[in-house]
Amino acid sequence: MKIIVYGLGIIGASLCAALKRAGHTVYGRNRSREPIEYALAHGMIDGATDSCEGADVVFLALPPRIIMKVLDTEIFSPDTVVADICGVKCPIEEVVFAKSRNYRYVGTHPMAGKETSGIKSASATLFDGANLILTPRNETNPEALATVKTLGKEMGFTRIVECSAVRHDRMIALTSQLAHVVSNAYVKSPLTDGCVGFTGGSFQDMTRIAGVDAEVWTELFFLNRQNLIDELNRLSDSLNKYADALKADDEEEMKGLLKEGKDYRNRFLCKN
Repeated sequence: MKIIVYGLGIIGASLCAALKRAGHTVYGRNRSREPIEYALAHGMIDGATDSCEGADVVFLALPPRIIMKVLDTEIFSPDTVVADICGVKCPIEEVVFAKSRNYRYVGTHPMAGKETSGIKSASATLFDGANLILTPRNETNPEALATVKTLGKEMGFTRIVECSAVRHDRMIALTSQLAHVVSNAYVKSPLTDGCVGFTGGSFQDMTRIAGVDAEVWTELFFLNRQNLIDELNRLSDSLNKYADALKADDEEEMKGLLKEGKDYRNRFLCKN
């Protein structure tokens, strides 16, 4: 299968490497040349291209607003399967389904990444054991959906979840976007400058994703604004309960809150 990946950052280049590992012919496209040269030198792609034509499948691994522009204006070969890997889905669907298209779109979101970015952080094994979310709707071509599912399994994803774009965006506000906001805010304590020697695993876990790409994540936050606001408000309300227990010198209340949180996590682990 001939596949084009447009955008060779950590996710796009990892897609290339994983698809190559699975035996596909992979071409890379990027706005700057340096990642192309790196991908060629490291065997991540078979060649470079300046268009999205001539492929069986095209993956778009670009910032969200650029993806929307590409989906609206780019020339694709008829019946090409086009899958974006964007972290929001409703705004993408609004563009795709606003008019008839000659390509077959499948909303796609790989739940994998690192705290670092760029092609040098890419890996053919990045998706091994990871989750893949697909957001089909009534207009989605069944064969195109099946193609992306097959490619997902070949790239190493072990769980493939299908849901609506609405559900995707609501859940991602909690499981991804809120986590990045909390990590970024947590590290801003004035005590952070003097915490060397005082940190352990919990601090490392909490701050691992604080170094977000501000441009990309700001786009994602604002394209999913209301869902993220709802989660921030829920978290704020929950944190206030812990503060209130401390202010009231109420150890029993604190024990109850901690037990409640532990129970929530155990329920999640049982389902996972």
